[in-house]
Amino acid sequence: MTRFENKVALVTGSSQGIGAACALRLAADGADVILNGRTLDERGEDLIKEINDMGRKAHFLVADVSQTSNVVKMVNDAIAVWGQLDILVNNAGVEKNNDFWNVTEEEYDLVMDTNLKGIFFGIQAFVKYCMAQKRGGVVINMSSVHEEIIFPHFAAYCASKGGLKMLTRNLATELAPLNIRVNNVAPGAIATPINKKLMETPELLNNVLENIPMRKLGEPEDVAALVAFLASNDAKYVTGSTYFVDGGLTYHYEEQ
Repeated sequence: MTRFENKVALVTGSSQGIGAACALRLAADGADVILNGRTLDERGEDLIKEINDMGRKAHFLVADVSQTSNVVKMVNDAIAVWGQLDILVNNAGVEKNNDFWNVTEEEYDLVMDTNLKGIFFGIQAFVKYCMAQKRGGVVINMSSVHEEIIFPHFAAYCASKGGLKMLTRNLATELAPLNIRVNNVAPGAIATPINKKLMETPELLNNVLENIPMRKLGEPEDVAALVAFLASNDAKYVTGSTYFVDGGLTYHYEEQ
């Protein structure tokens, strides 16, 4: 029996990078997977094929998770696809680089709506389903090391991840009697498309690596492995915490 046999997972923002790695890992461990992105392009099509080739089912839902009505519909549509939903991975997120004094309300709203508000109401829709069906569930939120350490010129992003940290702790306590577990995974510097400029600029990359005790970037699969653990029964007594995947960055940074 595979780890996630007869389980269905929804992974938001799963067209590329960490989200795609999470979808592939959950499928490799036996789950059928609902993918999500703002558009279905060849990246999503390729993922569907790759998951199908593993012998698992895959379905793609187009939705902008910064819009509350869209995210609630997405969760409900995901439940309807195969009649159940067991694992919700809130991976979709955005960041905006700007000096604090130049941040616009539009930028702030996009970051907060995507990284916090959308997650809040997506989890709410999932919890309502679990309650109605009298079943447990697992929620994994993709946070960041910047729920803990500063990131100048990314104030809205840090605020959203700090809020996500407290939301996770609060919901883990409130939802524990319903057998719904909630945890955060906090990646550090990971080799994904969002870090393409970093990886292609030796000076920038070296500055980052100097603060990482392991002296290397992580891979999306490193994050996906932890997500799979937290989603599984191996973590059945684990809830309300953040787990860092950062090569030692967070606590090394705090000690400086």
